[in-house]
Amino acid sequence: KSQRSKSMAQNENEDRVIDHDFEFEQHHVNNHEQQQQKGTRLLKEEEASVEKVFKHLLVPTWQNQLTLRAFVVSFFLSVLFSFIVMKLNLTTGIIPSLNVSAGLLGFFFVKTWTKFLEKSDMLKQPFTRQENTVIQTCVVASSGIAFSGGFGSYLFGMSKHVADQSLDHSDFKNPNLGWIIAFLFVVSFLGLFSVVPLRKIMIIDFKLTYPSGTATAHLINSFHTPQGAKLAKKQVKLLGRFFSLSFLWGFFQWFYTASEGCGFQSFPSLGLKAFDNKFYFDFSALYIGVGMICPYIINISVLVGGILSWGVMWPLIKTREGHWYKDNLGDTNLQGIQGYRVFIAIAMILGDGLYNFVKVLTHTLLGLYNQIRNKQKASALPIADQDSTSSPEAELSYDDQRRKQLFLKDQIPRWFAIGGYVAIASISTATLPHIFPQLKWYYIIVIYLIAPTLAFCNAYGCGLTDWSLVSTYGKLAIFTIGAWAGASHGGVLA
Repeated sequence: KSQRSKSMAQNENEDRVIDHDFEFEQHHVNNHEQQQQKGTRLLKEEEASVEKVFKHLLVPTWQNQLTLRAFVVSFFLSVLFSFIVMKLNLTTGIIPSLNVSAGLLGFFFVKTWTKFLEKSDMLKQPFTRQENTVIQTCVVASSGIAFSGGFGSYLFGMSKHVADQSLDHSDFKNPNLGWIIAFLFVVSFLGLFSVVPLRKIMIIDFKLTYPSGTATAHLINSFHTPQGAKLAKKQVKLLGRFFSLSFLWGFFQWFYTASEGCGFQSFPSLGLKAFDNKFYFDFSALYIGVGMICPYIINISVLVGGILSWGVMWPLIKTREGHWYKDNLGDTNLQGIQGYRVFIAIAMILGDGLYNFVKVLTHTLLGLYNQIRNKQKASALPIADQDSTSSPEAELSYDDQRRKQLFLKDQIPRWFAIGGYVAIASISTATLPHIFPQLKWYYIIVIYLIAPTLAFCNAYGCGLTDWSLVSTYGKLAIFTIGAWAGASHGGVLA
């Protein structure tokens, strides 16, 4: 028995040694395969690396990125893009993304200028991709204010002309350039200070992609490579060709336009009966371009909406004139058929907007919860045999490491962002009640207390889904403050 037990114990020990050796060899093979895969991945990334193209270039400080030529080009492009945005804002209300166009035109104009100076031996500072990004950001921000500043919506909605169409004729404020500029200066800089502290959290910690911004960044990077510069040159040539065709076509139409409702833009191409119901082609190159740049699903939705409303609903409602609303009120009176047009459309927009608001907010909160939970799990789990090659920093590609380093290099101090937010909020609280007496100071304080939370939710949701809910938040604020103030105390204007 003793010999049998000894032999069994010896066999078990031998099996353990064999299993241990097998596990060690398997672990060694797995590590070797992982190292090979990682080496292959790094080799591919090195071949496709963008940052290695620019590693010999000194990255300018943020002060040197804000050049005079960048601001001059930004100013002229901002004027051009603001005209385009205002035209679309007052007609279709659909504004396509202008990021790519702003980046491309900014690159073309400054590159042309620097090439001229370089040939004259007068170039002091080369054109960098950071400077290109400054131009693109300035242009998009300026045209964004032209759209979201209310020039095609609530600023005109405050006017006496609109107030006369409603039952309450006293609650109005006619647009004036002085108070509009003061109002926009007071409220437009607040978002900058509220989002600055979130930069590192969103991009470095949560690793959000921001698809539109990332695509624009890749495009600007490609412009400043030798191959990308040639491609940008071809793109600008094509842009200039179609710009010339569009300009000449608009100039040609001008010869046949005597007054409003005359010329190609009011040509009854589908017949006079269809023309009376707003079914005709206005030969506008602008809207053709918007249709080409917008996703087809949006174009189909707009087409279906136009057919259902102007082809079916409004003609049917028109037959109820005198029963559903008074006779002879005119097509633009809100107490007549215009009221049905406006409020049916607004109800559909708000219903869909509220649904998407709840959907994106739920997605945002779930994503945020999962991010925090995964971080807690990762910090709680012990990791055996951890070496320097398995650290998160080592897993990053060269491009990501380089970009992270540059991103964290020049940062606006947190105390400056918080102080700026408090200062702007204080100035707004003191100034806005003088511009709009119906807007009480405590309304403004409550809005500024809630705004950072909404800014965080919107920034996270935009990075996650590429969908900004700023306009939805604005509509909710309008209804909330209007209901709080009450119709008898200037709630419409507030």
